[in-house]
Amino acid sequence: MQTGSTRRTITITLSNGLRELLRHGLINDSIEYPLERRASIKDIVESIGIPHTEIGTVRVGNRRIDFGFIPQPGQRIQVSEITPPFDVTRPSKLRPAPLPTVRFIVDVNVGRLAALLRLTGFDTAYSNSLDDGGIAELALGENRVVLTKDRALLKRGKIVFGRLVRAVLPEDQLTETLHFFGLACPYRLFTRCLRCNRILEPVAKEAILHRLEPKTKKYFNSFKTCPDCNRIYWRGSHCDAMAAKMERSGFNED
Repeated sequence: MQTGSTRRTITITLSNGLRELLRHGLINDSIEYPLERRASIKDIVESIGIPHTEIGTVRVGNRRIDFGFIPQPGQRIQVSEITPPFDVTRPSKLRPAPLPTVRFIVDVNVGRLAALLRLTGFDTAYSNSLDDGGIAELALGENRVVLTKDRALLKRGKIVFGRLVRAVLPEDQLTETLHFFGLACPYRLFTRCLRCNRILEPVAKEAILHRLEPKTKKYFNSFKTCPDCNRIYWRGSHCDAMAAKMERSGFNED
């Protein structure tokens, strides 16, 4: 048998936020990991249950390393979570190619979050017909941040930026997302179609008069439409109620 001093292992030290992601918990902050094959630190950390999207820094001693680093026996590696606010438009050691802007794609398991992000004015792709492969392809092709509760999805190599959503309620998920990515007020409420994600366009009342209900015709004069689905929007009592709810949660309009 091999003794502890001769075994081919590395010591992985995890920050508090990453330890919480381990399914079986961790008594202390370190794991002795056997090097049974040549593997990158990204593959090793994901094999213990932590998606690479949740990792902010990886260090050997005082040296920062990237996801492609191949650990050697006896090394102690410190792995830390991302500390918000996470600016995806700035390069880092682990993510040297930043995103040009903040755009999201939302998985079906947090589907109601998509409408809330669109309501807040953020470009948010969503389709309940997309599988994990489709989400990963779209995230890569359109430079989008993946929001999901699916760890396996976030482990896909094509996904660079993502967030394992912790909150349960959609409103709490919105708060979590805005806080984590440092997306501060003011927001552009009611500027996107909640169904299609397209920017709404002003439309003359006369052009849509035949589509309006009698009370809508009487009490409202300012309207917008979606250029894709042709859905009509106006600032009715439902919009005021949503705006008031957002304001109570700390979100303000532009």
